Amino acid sequence: MAFPPAQGARIPWEAVPESVREAVESGLGSRVAESVTQPGGFSPGVAARLRLEDGHTAFIKAVGSEPNPESPDFHRSEARVAAALPPETPAPKFLFAHDDGDWVALVFEDVDGHEPELPWRRDELERVLDALTDLSAALTPAPLEAPPLTKRYGELFRGWRTLAEEDPQGFDSWTADRLGILAALEAGWEDASTGETLLHADIRADNVLLTPERVVFVDWPHVCLGAPWVDLLAFLPSVAMQAGPKPWEVFDNHPLGREADPDRVNAVLAALAGFFVHRSTLPPPPGLPTLREFQRAQGTESLAWLRRRLES
Repeated sequence: MAFPPAQGARIPWEAVPESVREAVESGLGSRVAESVTQPGGFSPGVAARLRLEDGHTAFIKAVGSEPNPESPDFHRSEARVAAALPPETPAPKFLFAHDDGDWVALVFEDVDGHEPELPWRRDELERVLDALTDLSAALTPAPLEAPPLTKRYGELFRGWRTLAEEDPQGFDSWTADRLGILAALEAGWEDASTGETLLHADIRADNVLLTPERVVFVDWPHVCLGAPWVDLLAFLPSVAMQAGPKPWEVFDNHPLGREADPDRVNAVLAALAGFFVHRSTLPPPPGLPTLREFQRAQGTESLAWLRRRLES
């Protein structure tokens, strides 16, 4: 595989503390007979499909404060969102959560589907792109309260401004000569991204399940409000780095992209590229050894897309 995997340091169901396993089994009303770990996704905990002794199935994701103390709060956020999403949302049905103050376990229906095949197949990508159109329509206006995109990512989407202040080495000449321009363009992303759509804000192949009948979006801890085209824009660099089509081959022909104001797109894309490029220069977070390489690859695709837009 020519691209870094979206994968945290997974642990098996059996390594979860006994008290947490007992609480989950109590909530499910049956003991776990078999668990199958699912490798995809940036979470340093358990993510597994469970087969129960009574014949039913479920999906569990659970994490403690070690090795990454931030991970439990992401699960707590997802629990709140999952409980509030309208039932028609293309997301797994949320069953219950267990939180002992350290470990947080979320239990969902077991979706009988699979992640998109990588490198991307065109037919599967088309299904996801169509589903993104439907998702945006279903979540506009937002069916639940959520912070604006600017509040959730305001401190993170200033990568070019940070890099310009640090005067880093290692950039190609085009980027190095334009750090000031990129920083100024990025500074307009907050106004450019405003909208009333509830955004998933973390759509990638490892957060998508395909069944014969539907496309299901999983992992919802980062929801926020923004322009309806933001999820599409943020998704496409990951598609490109996973051997799919280039972003500009998709965005300009997609219903959400066609309706987007070009200047607003450029500002948000600059912020996204700056985020990925800057974060890729940092040490990997505990339990997430491939995250920085994954971000670096998305930064490369985002910056290439931005350069093409600015020079066209």
